[in-house]
Amino acid sequence: MLHQAWQLYGRWCRWSSPFIHLLTLTVVTFGVLTPLICHRLLHSYFYLRRWHLNPMSQEFLEQNQQEGQAALRYFEKLQIPNASKASGSDAFQPLLLVTIITVQRRNDFHYVLQVASHFHRLLQKCGARCRSHRILLCNVESDPSSHEDVRLLSSFFPMVSRDKTGENPDPRVNQFEKEKQDYIFCLEQSLLTYNPEYVLIVEDDAVPEEEIFAVLQHLLLARFSKPYLRDALYFKLYHPERLQRYFNPEPMRILEWLGLGMFLGPMLNCVYSWATGRPSLSWPIVLFFALYSMALSELVGRHYMLELRRLAPTLYNIVPVTECCTPAMLFSAPSARRVLGYLKGLHCRQGFAKDIALYSLLRTKGENAYVVEPNLVRHVGMYSSLRLNDNPKLL
Repeated sequence: MLHQAWQLYGRWCRWSSPFIHLLTLTVVTFGVLTPLICHRLLHSYFYLRRWHLNPMSQEFLEQNQQEGQAALRYFEKLQIPNASKASGSDAFQPLLLVTIITVQRRNDFHYVLQVASHFHRLLQKCGARCRSHRILLCNVESDPSSHEDVRLLSSFFPMVSRDKTGENPDPRVNQFEKEKQDYIFCLEQSLLTYNPEYVLIVEDDAVPEEEIFAVLQHLLLARFSKPYLRDALYFKLYHPERLQRYFNPEPMRILEWLGLGMFLGPMLNCVYSWATGRPSLSWPIVLFFALYSMALSELVGRHYMLELRRLAPTLYNIVPVTECCTPAMLFSAPSARRVLGYLKGLHCRQGFAKDIALYSLLRTKGENAYVVEPNLVRHVGMYSSLRLNDNPKLL
């Protein structure tokens, strides 16, 4: 018995053994290489929060402040067109209306200027393909004239304002309910002012990615023609990176994760067989590489895997939505009208903000909604308009 055990040990533990190869690969990958490579990746399990979070948060704030100043200079140098008043009298119906909803925030970051400058530049760059797109500013500051950045932007973009100056505040309207009412106002005004086919409601701290209009063009003209997408209540263009991991109670993510293992397992087995001169397929080794690739993709971060989809608009994924958050929401005109009717019947409060209210409609009204992956906007606002925080962090 001891002799047989020794023979088995010798067969498994010699340097040419697959067991030693795969054990070495596992130790080197997860014990050496990925911790060294990924310790600064914010959304990786290997991220060294204690070392990097504070300096990275400070660096982000400083860079964002510089981008705010750059956006201010962008509009100061821009030639002023005659577009200060919103009018629904345009002869044509826009395919897409981008509505930027904004309130007064810290002036030194100029969040709304960052968002507006990026959208303006990208529309210019898009050229003829985006002639059917328009931008609308929706100022929901209680005293609209106090919003300094919007006063500057009103020279360049049409604008609507929710003026509540002089009104007595309703004690039943908490900050979450006010945010919902502001959202309703902007969505309603978007439909009334331009009657577009689609409305993209963007919060004033959601900076668009460079490829946003190319991807939206593909989605609107090709993907959304499918019946199950055509009738969706809304499409989210942003989901927090920290919530994009595979290890979540979401069936589609688990299926995607398993599919990744089923694809990479046999492929890596073929590479291993070619490198070692072994038979082309061994199911135990296929299983190992499937689990290896699944573990590696989760620990490094699904967010970074999703970034590969930016190579082409056709690679973007559309999957069932989850509840958080609303920096960028796309509605068709019919679905926007349904949302308005639904939201007017709901009262928001702490723990039931507008994003959760919208998500609750999927269950109570039998609607469907989806999220586009990877994100088409970057959420840059570390200073929230709802929650006071003097020392914000990236996580």
